[in-house]
Amino acid sequence: MSGIGKKGNQKKSREIVGIFAAISLVVVIFIVCIVLKGNGNKKGTTQGEVTQEELKTIQPKEEEIIETPEPTEEPWSFVAETTENTAKFPKSVVSANGVLIDVEKGTILAGKGAKKKIYPASMTKILTVLVAAENVTEEQLEDKVTITAEITDYCYVNDCSNVGFAKNEKVPVKDLFYGTILPSGADAALGLAEYIAGSEEEFVKLMNQKLKALGISETTHFTNCVGIYNKKHYSTAYDMAVILKAASENEFCQQVLNARTYNTTSTKKHKKGIQISNWFLRRIEDKDTRGEVLYAKTGYVTESGNCAASMASDGYGEHYICVTVGSTSSWRCIYDHVDLYKKFLPKTSKKGEDNEKK
Repeated sequence: MSGIGKKGNQKKSREIVGIFAAISLVVVIFIVCIVLKGNGNKKGTTQGEVTQEELKTIQPKEEEIIETPEPTEEPWSFVAETTENTAKFPKSVVSANGVLIDVEKGTILAGKGAKKKIYPASMTKILTVLVAAENVTEEQLEDKVTITAEITDYCYVNDCSNVGFAKNEKVPVKDLFYGTILPSGADAALGLAEYIAGSEEEFVKLMNQKLKALGISETTHFTNCVGIYNKKHYSTAYDMAVILKAASENEFCQQVLNARTYNTTSTKKHKKGIQISNWFLRRIEDKDTRGEVLYAKTGYVTESGNCAASMASDGYGEHYICVTVGSTSSWRCIYDHVDLYKKFLPKTSKKGEDNEKK
């Protein structure tokens, strides 16, 4: 029994050893798989995966965002150049400086010290009304502005021409525009400046900004909105022509610069208003200029003599700008413009033909 019993135990031992061997083999295979998987992860990928470096090469680059610039307004530009046909002023013209420009062709027909430094006197007010017009709405033209004691005192102390508004008179903004140009009223110009910018000083900053926009800030600079003489308040005849050209493109400025007469609004101080006139336009309109003088502004200080800027049309769509400085009287200044227009405007102009028929 014992013999038969010992062989059975040996058989069982062999079976147990076989089972452990099989388990061990399975464990070894499992461990090997884990090791291989770990090595794959160290390289950054397993089978079928892509490395980070490879990912960068196949992914599209992030597109650069290019901002579309805001549309900007075309800078204003007007240039008139001398040509081989540019002439000197005729001897009949006594003004010390000046220029006559063919606007459409952009050429200087005649000149005399056109780009020399001058003091513009009340021609300054062309820019005053242009800057003011660009900073008011049509509705604001009916707003009332009080003519302060500071304004009337300023006019008195500086011996300025004025409309004649009374202290504390409430005047519509619209009347201030016409008052600035027709009788060259400093009281009106100062009223506009204070209404637009709060003070003359702040308004003058706007004027000089406009000169920069017109491209003439290197040769023109203003210190006041009236035209009072100051060494730092200067321009050239050519630059004043540029300013008049810019003003002629503003619809409201056209109306103001073209008005021969105007009656201000009735107020408590002036029941019937004040009748004002642009005497340059009234005096030149019956003279033979071979065209029609559309706009004009005069000026005078001792340092500039009598001066004026005007624009004329020949009746066929061609326009001309004339600026003269340093004439001997207001009438002589007018005749300088008459002589220049008559000599250089085409003889075939509409008004010229009408005058010849007469």
